Amino acid sequence: MLLHIVARGKIARTPEGELVERYLKRIAWPTRLTELPETGGRVPEPLAPARTVLLDERGRNLTSAQLADQLGLWRDGGVRETRFVLGAADGHSAAARDSADLLLAFGAATWPHLLARAMLAEQLYRATTIIAGHPYHRA
Repeated sequence: MLLHIVARGKIARTPEGELVERYLKRIAWPTRLTELPETGGRVPEPLAPARTVLLDERGRNLTSAQLADQLGLWRDGGVRETRFVLGAADGHSAAARDSADLLLAFGAATWPHLLARAMLAEQLYRATTIIAGHPYHRA
């Protein structure tokens, strides 16, 4: 299954960008990062079948193991792509939230977009290692 991060803004050569790159390279599953302009630009059409996860403050706070379980269920159920969408500064529209398969939050705090992207990349790496039985995650 393809893990696809879709995010607003260019991360460029920043410490956060280096973290994102480091974790995405470690993931054994296929990955893609699509960067959209701060305004405008369209989210690319997903593969079929696909799932969409929006990072949103209204979302669920999943443990790493719960995220791994969800990704494993989707993968084993034939999902070809899971897209993780980080919205613009004002977040996602109500319509986007309603159509998402999962709203995911990283706690009650508000995180800068670049840091949230790095945190997401690490959690995807951690989830795939949990699924693989790798010792990276120690519960």
